[in-house]
Amino acid sequence: MAASEAIVLRTFPLKEADLIVSFFTRDHGKLRGVANRARKPKGGFGSSLERLSQVQIHYTARENRDLVRIDHCDLQHSQFELSRVYSTGVALDVMAEISEHLLPLAEVNEKYFRLMARVLEFMRLRGESGVWQATTYFEVWAVRLSGFLPEVQISAESNAILGEILTTSVEKMPEREWTQQTARDLRRAMVRLIESHIERRLLAAPMLEDLA
Repeated sequence: MAASEAIVLRTFPLKEADLIVSFFTRDHGKLRGVANRARKPKGGFGSSLERLSQVQIHYTARENRDLVRIDHCDLQHSQFELSRVYSTGVALDVMAEISEHLLPLAEVNEKYFRLMARVLEFMRLRGESGVWQATTYFEVWAVRLSGFLPEVQISAESNAILGEILTTSVEKMPEREWTQQTARDLRRAMVRLIESHIERRLLAAPMLEDLA
């Protein structure tokens, strides 16, 4: 039997009383398992398998089986109060869906785990007042930590033009003939600058320091 800190992503009904659970562990990445009798009132899991519940999960991996067997869960943090409010409930859905689709099976991503834990903590503290701030921050970092935002590489000429754009007023810009490649480079570089601004300004420094 293994035990790990985990965040529940999604559940799917199986037979009359069981659930298939997709959960993201700190130690082993995203896993899927069967929780027997979890849909029964006396199944022993209670609210620990609700969406984005933070739990200590105990499970048994079986050789040549894709699904582990979930033995029991100890609930650490429930998102029940957040799910009762429409806007924060939608934010939980967004986080769960993004994570379910971005995270590969059995691939450890400890920074992504800390990202989810910190954003959920922020939402519990701020509630509805910080929901869109937290959601936007999560979306940017989720994509980046999944490897979809590599550093932008542009030519020296395009980089020089970008420097002029950022430091010189429009009327003082020297006349240049831009190629299509230069235009594409500049668009990509400007998008990356916007992303960088979002990463640094949307939330407090301690959240960024946790991801460093």
